[in-house]
Amino acid sequence: MRKYKNGGQLETVVCNCCGKKIIVSEGVAREGVISINHSWDFFSEKDGEIHHFDLCENCYDVITMEFKVPVEIEDQLEYL
Repeated sequence: MRKYKNGGQLETVVCNCCGKKIIVSEGVAREGVISINHSWDFFSEKDGEIHHFDLCENCYDVITMEFKVPVEIEDQLEYL
């Protein structure tokens, strides 16, 4: 869950799974967090809905360890 200041700067990030408050400094999350924004389509029972949520790195690790097919991981060659 993300909250923004009036100017659009990131103010708060909370893990939707465990409720952990992610450290945010100067509008930037200072801890590992994944943000999911998904628009459901015609072939879903959620057609027309857009879902937004955030997971801290620990919750991401716990959830993805349960996957039957592992997450595909590749090395990032350039950092922006």
